[in-house]
Amino acid sequence: MTLRLYDTATRSVRDFVPMTPGQVGIYLCGVTVQSSPHIGHLRSAVNYDVLRRWLLHTGLEVTFVRNVTDVDDKILQKSLEQRRPYWAIAYENRLLLDRDYRSLNVLPPTYEPLATGHITEMHDLIAALIERGNAYPAAAGNGDVYFDVRSFPEYGALSGQRPDDMRSAEDAPERDKRDPRDFALWKGVKADEPQDAYWPSPWGRGRPGWHIECSAMARRYLGDEFDIHGGGLDLTFPHHENELAQSRAAGLGFSRFWVHHALLNLGDSKMSKSLGNVIDLASVTGSGIRPVELRYYLGSPHYRSRIDYTDDALREAAVAYKRIEGFVQRAAEVVGPGRPKAVPPAFAEAMNDDLNTSAALAVVHDTIREGNTALAAGDEPAIRGALTAVRAMLGVLGIDPLDEAWDGGQGGNDLKPVVDGLVALALEQRAQARARKDWAAADSVRDQLKNAGIQVEDTPAGPRWTVGEQH
Repeated sequence: MTLRLYDTATRSVRDFVPMTPGQVGIYLCGVTVQSSPHIGHLRSAVNYDVLRRWLLHTGLEVTFVRNVTDVDDKILQKSLEQRRPYWAIAYENRLLLDRDYRSLNVLPPTYEPLATGHITEMHDLIAALIERGNAYPAAAGNGDVYFDVRSFPEYGALSGQRPDDMRSAEDAPERDKRDPRDFALWKGVKADEPQDAYWPSPWGRGRPGWHIECSAMARRYLGDEFDIHGGGLDLTFPHHENELAQSRAAGLGFSRFWVHHALLNLGDSKMSKSLGNVIDLASVTGSGIRPVELRYYLGSPHYRSRIDYTDDALREAAVAYKRIEGFVQRAAEVVGPGRPKAVPPAFAEAMNDDLNTSAALAVVHDTIREGNTALAAGDEPAIRGALTAVRAMLGVLGIDPLDEAWDGGQGGNDLKPVVDGLVALALEQRAQARARKDWAAADSVRDQLKNAGIQVEDTPAGPRWTVGEQH
């Protein structure tokens, strides 16, 4: 069976055939680390981790590149607001991002380049675009360099937009542009930005535009042409459109497939730091949901289906995962953990159908029902067959309860779920006390948690707790 993927560029599901037999190169647009990650970021990580795991399961060698944008307008604005170096903010949030990825059993990338580590490669690409007539330095000599949208006739093909209908590019001020739709490749010095966020260039001191960063990093680690470029649907325009235009204009083949995942919404809007409507991993685990259950929730819908987040839906997913976990634990107690084997044909068919994880999970649950029947009958060969098949499928999805990534391979049998539940109960009692304006009782619960080493922080998304030092 051949993997078929939806390609945004052709608006069709196509057979995926690697450019180099046996090898796959994937570039995923990572996070701009102006603040801590939220579960919308984690959906992206889980979706592409499943793609990667499936490719690995089918025997392909995967080079997986996920960048980190560690300098841009938003990070510099945070630097000014917090009176801290931009690089300190970026590094701090990058550590938080790595922690959350590990918590959700997301495989580390093959390479994780930083934008600030690839300035030279960006200069080379910008110089090539200027030489080819697709980019120009601002006549005022202020350090700005722009991509000439009109010079690339195919501009708009990826997103389906027409240049004549486009608004002015919002990634740079109107400083000597030839056309308001032209976008910045290099941004000259501005008096109201941190002065340590600039690098020398042939066009004057400045910093990179957002779009040129990814084109340069993808080329550095995957070559002039590669297999798959991934990212959220919201990046299709302008970010990916601009990446494609500048890369193709420079003579690069660039990505052969564009794979976009749908967004995770809270209310009527996508989850976004700028909108102030985010939920992070700590808030989720503070409510008693384990990271493996969150991963199950994020990976269950088809990657191109929008998720409208609700607490009830997350808790229903947690219950569904506990049923999976319960079977694996009971079966392992009877026949041992076994070695995961080949996945059932129906599971492979679902995964090859544009990564249909919803249909794939239906196969998991069907196999578990057969396994439960075998458990009731004491049929050990059937139990073993069901268990190894289930574990193989869950391994592809990254949610095998016996994976050492989850509680040291104990499938959640340690004390963490107990602690999560007890803290959630205490926070519920505190919330009830606050609701009836019994401030003394609410403070008492908080103080008792603090004495036990639990730090409680009230956030717009609800109370968040972390383990701190005992007092």
